[in-house]
This record gives sequence, C-alpha cells and structure tokens, in this order.
Amino acid sequence: MADQQLGVLKALDVAKTQLYHFTAIVIAGMGFFTDAYDLFCVSLVTKLLGRLYYFNPESAKPGSLPPHVAAAVNGVALCGTLAGQLFFGWLGDKLGRKKVYGLTLIMMIVCSIASGLSFGNQAKGVMTTLCFFRFWLGFGIGGDYPLSATIMSEYANKKTRGAFIAAVFAMQGVGILAGGFVALAVSSIFDKQFPSPTYDQDRVLSTPPEADYIWRIIVMFGAIPAAMTFYWRMKMPETARYTALVAKDIKQATKDMSKVLQVELEVEERAEDPKLNYGLFSKEFLRRHGLPLLGCTSTWFLLDIAFYSQNLFQKDIFSAIGWIPKAGTMNAVHEVFKIARAQTLIALCSTVPGYWFTVAFIDIMGRFAIQLMGFFFMTVFMFAIAFPYNHWIKPDNRIGFVIMYSLTFFFANFGPNATTFIVPAEIFPARLRSTCHGISAATGKAGAIVGAFGFLYAAQSQDPAKTDAGYPPGIGVKNSLIMLGVINFIGMLFTFLVPEPKGKSLEELSGEAEVEK
Repeated sequence: MADQQLGVLKALDVAKTQLYHFTAIVIAGMGFFTDAYDLFCVSLVTKLLGRLYYFNPESAKPGSLPPHVAAAVNGVALCGTLAGQLFFGWLGDKLGRKKVYGLTLIMMIVCSIASGLSFGNQAKGVMTTLCFFRFWLGFGIGGDYPLSATIMSEYANKKTRGAFIAAVFAMQGVGILAGGFVALAVSSIFDKQFPSPTYDQDRVLSTPPEADYIWRIIVMFGAIPAAMTFYWRMKMPETARYTALVAKDIKQATKDMSKVLQVELEVEERAEDPKLNYGLFSKEFLRRHGLPLLGCTSTWFLLDIAFYSQNLFQKDIFSAIGWIPKAGTMNAVHEVFKIARAQTLIALCSTVPGYWFTVAFIDIMGRFAIQLMGFFFMTVFMFAIAFPYNHWIKPDNRIGFVIMYSLTFFFANFGPNATTFIVPAEIFPARLRSTCHGISAATGKAGAIVGAFGFLYAAQSQDPAKTDAGYPPGIGVKNSLIMLGVINFIGMLFTFLVPEPKGKSLEELSGEAEVEK
C-alpha cells in the first residue's frame, strides 16, 4: 500500500491554524447556534402556551398543554430533524456541501419566523401552524448536522481537527444560553410593562393578553443569527475534498485552496482506482465501514435517549427541588422568567463547560477515551441519583441533587454528546461522508424521540392519582432514571466499535489514500 494522498489535501492537513479555520468555525457554528436555540427555546414557552390557549377558568391550576399537544410541539421538530438529516446528508454528497448548505439556512430562517406568526387566535389553529412550521424548521436544522460537521472536518488540519469540529458543536451550548437570555430579557420587559396578579389571586388577569407576544418574540429571534451568516455561507468555497475526490475536479480544488491557504499549490493529475468506488450498500462498504457505522449509530442512539429525556426532566426536577414555585403562585410572565432562569443556570454551570472541555482535550485524549469516560460517568451519576432518589428529593438535599444532575450533563458534553457528532465526520470516504454522518445523526434523533416521548410517559408516577393531567400511570422517575443508567452502560459497550481518528488524515481513515502497489 502506498500513500497516495493528493497534494492539495496534504496541504490542508498540515496547514497551520489560521484565520480561515476560525471563519469556518463561526460560519458552521452559527448554524448550530440557531439549531440549539430553536430546538430548546420551545421548552421555555410550553407552560406559557398552556396558560394562553388552554385556560380553564374553573380549574384551580393554570391551563396546560394536553399530552398529545405537548408531545406534538416538542416532537415535530425532532421528527423534522431526523428526516432532514437523512435527506440533506444524502444531498450533500450528491450536489456538494456548499450548495445544500445555503438551502438549509434559508429553510431555518423562513420557518423560524413563520413559527412565530401562527394563524388565528384559537388553540387549534395556533398549535397546528406552530407544529407545521416547526417540522420544517427541524427539517432545515437536520441538514445542518451532517453538513456542518463534514465541512469543518474537510477544512481542518489533522492535528486540531477534533477541536475544530467540537468547537462547531459547542456553539450548541451558546445557543441554549442565548435562548435562556432572550427569554429572561423578554419576560422581564413584559413583567415591568404589564404587571399582573398571580393565578391564585385572579385567574383571568394572571395571563395578560400581551403575553401572547412573548413566545412569538422568543421563537422568532432564532432567525437573526442565521440571517447574519447567510452571506458568508454563500461566499465559502466548496471543500477541496468534495471537489477533488467526489466531483473529481482536482484543478478547481487546488485553485480554491490556494486562495484559502494563501499559498501557491501545484495541480497534479491522478489516475482513479476503480476499486474505491463502492457504494453505500455494497459488500465492500460493509467490510470496510460496517462495524464503525454500527458503532456511530448505536452510540448516538443510546446517548440521545438519555440526553433528551434529561431535558424533559428538567422542569420537573426544578419544581421538585423548589427552584420553580408552584404554578398557582406565579403569573404567566413570571413563570417564563423562572423557567428560563433555572435552565440558564444549569446550562452555565454544567452544559456549556462540558462542550469546551471537549474542545480543549479531544486532540490530546482522543475521541475514544472521552466517549468511554463520558458514558461511564453518566452511568455512575444516573445510578447515584436513581437508587437513593427519595433521599435527594427531600428539601435539605436539594443542592446535592442539582450537583449530581449537573455532573451527568457535564459528562454528556465532555463525552459522547460531542464525540458522536465528531467521529462520523472523520472516518468515512468523502463521497459517502455526509450521508453516513446524516445516517448516524438520524439514528441519534430516533433515540431523542424515544427519550422525549417514551420517558414523558414512563416518568409519570405509578400512583394514578399523582400523574400529570391526561397521562396514564408510568414507572415513576426513579425507575426511569435506573433505565437511563442501564442505557448509558450499553452505550459504553458499543463505544468499542468506534475507531480512533485522532491525528490521522481523513484519507488514511477512510482508505481513500490506499493504492495497490
């Protein structure tokens, strides 16, 4: 076997870290910022939507979304994302990363704005249009996953590639924070302008009609950062690996990268090795990449079950430990403020640091070690919360509970949440790279749907009298957490199928640089 890597790709692999790397991180990262903002901001306003559109003056509790509506509002975006990951992942290999990249961004901008402009003022109309546009918003967001990862991995040099892809992914944390800050700002302004009594004092007046603007502003704000990067996305040249290895235009690739790297590169001619043209469904693909693909999909699937069900538990955990007072003691605007404050605190303390730890250590420790360690500690902390669960929910032990909960999140992000995103963008051949990343990501989203819905029902109390309105009894939070611990443990086992891409060139990893002597 001789190393047959193209000169232009070698130049990218050994390039010093320079401005274009950071431009690429910002351009790709802003997509991720918007993704996270859009997907997570809805959890800040679901309680408000319940108060606005499902208000029952007879009830002692404020209105809340019926289970099927709550599931739809949270779930359609995930379903859209899953479909988008598969479709745009495939399209990114067919048409090129760059062409498709602008398309996903336009979808995200249009649907962000449209989901805030729901039709009518009746619950049914508003929820239907919100769900419709959130599905297509999710579809655009889905496209961003394989494309952002692939573009960043194809632009990076081999020494710091992991950190660069992780930095794009870490923008997710910034997006979650931004969602929290926007919600805090908007709800504070409305609280000052339209003071209103608590629900217990006056059921009707506790939700001022102006509160309807709050969720619309929060939801639509996601379009702004996306719109700001559109111009830069369109100016970015197609990645050299796509142009040279997939479109087979080595001359164009060399020209593009000479501009980007600001050095003169010479054009080489290259004979094709027909053996390296195997498709996704061929025996050759299965032989070379079958197990790694299984590793990438299964670990992402298992991680997302745990990761997304945690986000669901958040509001319940905050209420249980008293960070969020009883619904009746707040008015609608104040409730948004309290939920946003709690989520932002958790994000600041655990979610965001986890991402940046990955950026700092991934090219030192490697992907495999971080993923194994993350799954291991997630298992440990889940069990540590679950078995003495009745101890944690006593008011005196609240702080310990929040710390354990935060650590689980920290090790998800300094662990499999980041690595499952990075590895699929590194180990597959260029002409299947975005497709395989899309497949891995979509399997992950399937896990998210299981986590978000399965556990929405599972976490309900076993005592029918204590379940949330409209839900059947479940297995309770404690047993749900034990199940999640087991899921994380299985994730740890499947990690052994994933190869270590640290420090190797993309062509070496995918076997594209091999030529029979």
